[in-house]
Amino acid sequence: MTYLLALDQGTSSSRSILFHRDGHAVAMAQRELPQIFPRPGWVEHDPMEIWNAQLATAREALAQAGVDAAQVQAIGITNQRETTLLWDRRTGRPLHHALVWQDRRSEPLCARLREEGHAPTIQAKTGLVVDAYFSATKLRWLLDHVDGARAAAERGELAFGTVDSWLIWQLTGGRVHATDVSNASRTMLFNVHDNTWDAELLQLLQIPPSLLPRVQPSSSAFAETDPALFGRALPICGVAGDQQSALFGQACFSAGMAKNTYGTGCFLLMHTGERFQPSHNGLVVTSAAQTSATPQYAMEGSVFVGGAVVQWLRDGLKAIEGSAQVQALAESVPDAGGVMLVPAFTGLGAPYWNAEARGTITGLTRGTTLAHIARAALESIAFQSAALLTAMSRDVQAAGGAPVTELRVDGGAAVNDLLMQFQADLLGIPVVRPAVTETTALGAAYLAGLACGVYAGTDELSAQWRAERRFEPAMDRARAAEAMARWERAVRQTVQD
Repeated sequence: MTYLLALDQGTSSSRSILFHRDGHAVAMAQRELPQIFPRPGWVEHDPMEIWNAQLATAREALAQAGVDAAQVQAIGITNQRETTLLWDRRTGRPLHHALVWQDRRSEPLCARLREEGHAPTIQAKTGLVVDAYFSATKLRWLLDHVDGARAAAERGELAFGTVDSWLIWQLTGGRVHATDVSNASRTMLFNVHDNTWDAELLQLLQIPPSLLPRVQPSSSAFAETDPALFGRALPICGVAGDQQSALFGQACFSAGMAKNTYGTGCFLLMHTGERFQPSHNGLVVTSAAQTSATPQYAMEGSVFVGGAVVQWLRDGLKAIEGSAQVQALAESVPDAGGVMLVPAFTGLGAPYWNAEARGTITGLTRGTTLAHIARAALESIAFQSAALLTAMSRDVQAAGGAPVTELRVDGGAAVNDLLMQFQADLLGIPVVRPAVTETTALGAAYLAGLACGVYAGTDELSAQWRAERRFEPAMDRARAAEAMARWERAVRQTVQD
């Protein structure tokens, strides 16, 4: 039997999934990752917690399946992107907690970059807007605020990485410092046209080049693990940021295919092939997972708070005891009763890019119940995603392309039928949920399998993709447009004069 082990290190948990070559999951282990909130708008993770939990789940998945490491052909890694780590090359110890992608502490530096007129250059080189979401300004913050960090960095003693680089470093006992193009493209330091770290941007951000990992195609031989970890050395042959990995796992290999992942945030990506197509509607261009040195691109929109709004209902409002209860509570009322909830807890991402926005609930009456708020919370996920696809369609059609005809979906909240139907209603196109919803981990497994020869090519992977359910739009288009107009009015109210 041929197996591929996917390490899926996410924002809220570390997971490992063992896949058979036919794409079905054989075993899965998961551990929750504690969130650290030192101040409002600051979000951190303990790097050693990330590593220890990831290693533990990998061992648990193998044990659960009764599979010996000798039967594992390769490891694939997929990870929360933009999250920024800095560690000592000699000891392997982190200098500070990881700054999570949601962390907003470097927004003042971003504001200065925008005021000084650097945004167009940065966008032209990287495909990204200037925002604290990306890694570059987080790394600059660490160098400026951790005692001795800048001096040590300039002496070549430190290593920077996104979570994939940190895991590769740990898995290899500090022998390999590497990343892939998809993760590098999220740093705001990487030139996506020629797949290299950009010297001009490094100088602008005052980042010593010695900090940076080497960059490889997403499907390639990265390293072998320390034999002591699993009883033998296992090749690491696939690495991709979680959203590009999900695009790959959804078999969206050609231009015009799109997927939306409903996780802590929501991430809508459309493959644009070898064409770098800048957005004029608040989206970003990112490197897609690549199987060769030839650049491949995707247009992306990111929602900062997607499924996390359900966690807020559970932990903040205490409206539900468990996340699985939200659908039943929301379905206990026929609609949201005019309530609009905009979960701008850490500002708004694409297509709005407003760091100052804050969460609001509007349309409350004496008849409003927790059920209405729960329904409005669920619907907010679909509204934000619909705003992204609308912006994406404007960009594509302006460039002479065809609009998206169906949306493939995955992630934890994609199991919610009420949400998926409402999403199809707002968009006016089918929403398709695959038989294997663990597409982020599956993408990493597929990338690893391609590089080590388990699969002959992407046509074989396309043939394995299966739909579990199609949600056809049932809402009148005029009603859907009216609902979106109400949403946009609610968004405007998130920013106070």
